[in-house]
Amino acid sequence: MNQRPSFFAELKRRNVYKVAVAYIVAGWALAQGIAQVLPVYDVPNWVIRLIVTLLVVGLPVALILAWVFDLTPEGIQRTETLDATAGAARKKSHAWIYVVVIGALLSIGLFFLGRYSARTNKDHAADPPNESNANSKSIAVLPFENLSSDKENAYFAEGIQDEILTKLAAIADLKVISRTSTTKYKSKPEDLKIVSRELGVAHVLEGSVQRAGDAVRVNVQLIDARADSHLWAKSYDGDAKDIFGVETAVSQQVADALQTKLSPAAATAIATAPTNNSGAYDLFLRGEYEERRAEDELDRAAFDRAKTWYEQAIAADPAFALAIARLAENRMQTHWFMEKLDPAQLESVKSQAEQAITLAPNLAQTHVALGVCYYYGYHDYERALSAFSKAIELQPNNSSALEYSGYVHRRQGKWEQCLKELQQVLERDPRNAALAGNIASTYGALRMWKEADDTARLALKIDPHASDAMGALLSKLIESSGSIDEALRVLNTFPAENKMTSSSVGDVVSIIGTRAYVYLLARDFDSARKVWDTAEREERSRQLCAQLALDFLQGKGAAAKTKAAETKPLLEERLREVPEDILAMSELGWVNLVLGEQAEALKIARQAAEMLSPGRDALFGPATVIGLAEIQAWIGDTDHAIAALRHLLSIPAGSVASIADLKMNPVWDPIRNDPGFQQLLTLKEHVGP
Repeated sequence: MNQRPSFFAELKRRNVYKVAVAYIVAGWALAQGIAQVLPVYDVPNWVIRLIVTLLVVGLPVALILAWVFDLTPEGIQRTETLDATAGAARKKSHAWIYVVVIGALLSIGLFFLGRYSARTNKDHAADPPNESNANSKSIAVLPFENLSSDKENAYFAEGIQDEILTKLAAIADLKVISRTSTTKYKSKPEDLKIVSRELGVAHVLEGSVQRAGDAVRVNVQLIDARADSHLWAKSYDGDAKDIFGVETAVSQQVADALQTKLSPAAATAIATAPTNNSGAYDLFLRGEYEERRAEDELDRAAFDRAKTWYEQAIAADPAFALAIARLAENRMQTHWFMEKLDPAQLESVKSQAEQAITLAPNLAQTHVALGVCYYYGYHDYERALSAFSKAIELQPNNSSALEYSGYVHRRQGKWEQCLKELQQVLERDPRNAALAGNIASTYGALRMWKEADDTARLALKIDPHASDAMGALLSKLIESSGSIDEALRVLNTFPAENKMTSSSVGDVVSIIGTRAYVYLLARDFDSARKVWDTAEREERSRQLCAQLALDFLQGKGAAAKTKAAETKPLLEERLREVPEDILAMSELGWVNLVLGEQAEALKIARQAAEMLSPGRDALFGPATVIGLAEIQAWIGDTDHAIAALRHLLSIPAGSVASIADLKMNPVWDPIRNDPGFQQLLTLKEHVGP
């Protein structure tokens, strides 16, 4: 009598072990594949987990089937049937070996496919926006062509384009590209696919405006830029007094065509006219036309012209909240970039912004204006952020409010938040060279030199005349490695008329400007002075201060004193008018130093450093600290100067303090041989936020 085989021997005879091995290998291969490949195609995680769970559950099922059935060259048969077949020779099947081999090969193949796909996706994520990955609910409103016989009506065409863009910006469900980027293009570009790729949008809105007296014709067409195909086109004929209705109709039709979700607030914003007075609106559009040019070119005359138009619009309609808000912004831009307002003037501008909010609390631009007042006028960062946040709540695509928020967070030393917000703005405003230049400067302050270099060059690719990007690139070359020869070569490629006034305030760079500073580091004093030979758009005191600082550093004390004597009363008068003018304080510190009034020089430099410390302003504060150290170095207060420099090397202050700069800057010649200064040159600089 035959002995009954053991259970484990029976498992082996029925090939259960082999099936288990083959199943585990094949299952492992499949699990590897889905883990590597499916996430690349954005398959939800729950689907991946479900498949893996089914594979685990399937193992005992497979083992049961292996016990019951057998795989033979003739196909699948029940094991009992094979055992009962008399004289039948059971042929071994090697199918399980094939399963193991194929499973292993499949596992390896899927692994490398997943790695390749992930790397490809990562590489594409760093590419600029393109038409293939553009959000279907995205649009750029291109400049409207002025077809009027009177070319002075260009302001009217621009105004209609801008108002439509503003209305669309209220739709949270829609990505709207900022005017700063769209203005780089023609009204009807030859290749819309290039526009789609460069702006990262799926659609563009083209338009033209023809005006003859009060009669207006507006032609618009919505285009799928990815395929360069028209979605719809329409003409509107009417009276200039009814232009608000045209702007609302176009905005509504775009929203409908792109199937966007309109919140009640967005619907109201689209339907609401900024004023019921067509004459006031026309005056306002003229002001906007000049304001855009003033901000693009930092032209004082254009700022003044815009101010006049805004004031006339408000006189025609005293309840015109948008005009009041824009007037407040105009005054603050002048304060920030041209000439400081005195305390009474600042209070007047803030009252205007508050009045605008009272008249139109749901208008985003009124909150932007108030935020700018708090930011530029009072350095009240928390109130500024609150105002900008409200503007974004009311108008989700308001790039200005988000950009200002980034700059405020930078002042607060919240560097990561700053970069996150500015990068988000760059997605909506990808052709804004000034914005990219500011991002490069931010990386420079953090001593993240590669990122600073890449972003500055990107900005210059967009606009070769972008002064912020020029300054950031030069700073990177100087502060990171002291590449003065390369900095001079790059400098010679920039337009000569751009003096590149430093973005810092409080140190010698802010007094002489970035262009002259590069020559100073090369000890080419003649070229540095030539930068200031003319002062067509500069105050006389600015020119004199720059020249006297250069004379003093070159050792021309007599020439420097002559200029200092002429400059001192001008600066003292300026500070009586605006006591918190940090640049004027820094200039007066150098004037006193040149005149030999060391105590006065030290006093005012210390006052500036206390007024604008790194704790109050993480961006500009380090410049006032190094400005004080510069004065200390020249009056013999060596220990305090070195202590200040050591601190600056340990914090995000790359735009004003680096070891490479210390090695070649003539400002530090008086203390260069001090052992403490030499020890600074061996330190490791702080890098990153």
